[in-house]
Amino acid sequence: MAKTLRDFIQQTQQDEAKNDYFQLETERVLEVNLNGEVWSKMGAMISYTGAIKFERERVLEHGFGKMFKKAFTGEGTQLMKASGNGRLYLADQGKKITIFDLQGDALCVNGNDLLAFEPTVNWDIQLMRKMAGIMSGGLFNVTLNGTGKVAITTHFEPLTLVVKPGETVYTDPHATVAWSGNLTPEFKTDISYRTFIGRGSGESIQMAFSGEGFVIIQPFEEVYTASTEG
Repeated sequence: MAKTLRDFIQQTQQDEAKNDYFQLETERVLEVNLNGEVWSKMGAMISYTGAIKFERERVLEHGFGKMFKKAFTGEGTQLMKASGNGRLYLADQGKKITIFDLQGDALCVNGNDLLAFEPTVNWDIQLMRKMAGIMSGGLFNVTLNGTGKVAITTHFEPLTLVVKPGETVYTDPHATVAWSGNLTPEFKTDISYRTFIGRGSGESIQMAFSGEGFVIIQPFEEVYTASTEG
């Protein structure tokens, strides 16, 4: 049924009554009520109001170690720093957004699925060296810990799998979004002649999670492309 312009505006306009630092304006648009700084994925800004300055992450912004790992992996998680006062709206290709409030917790996120985080959150890039040469792209994750808000993205509704002692959970790397910081995934490969008949070899590579924690997956196999940006 057709809507009047007034009805459409009333149903879709931003909610100015809420002023949380991170809040979902819709399930696919993150509103940041900025009064200071925030880090986000490069290219995630879709709109803003107020006096906000945007800066691309400088080479040594987060220290030589992170710069070296980013150059080594050629990964595409370029960060953008927004500073000032105003309302900032972020999104990533229409993906669903989930906000976490870290309170001394640790979370590992696939680098492609990290949308934004407060500057109070500590982060580091972890390389998945065992996968080099087997998969192209998606060979890294970002470990976040400390205190503050973190926003991640998923294609469609995420599903959280509980990892219990003695029960290893296997996931498709392309569908794996995040996992608890105490878990260290191993990679299981089963590439044989039979796997190449009637199915893609990518299905023969799994991430294996053992111990106690959780894994967040999405009902979508995301193909990552290694960045060629300097």
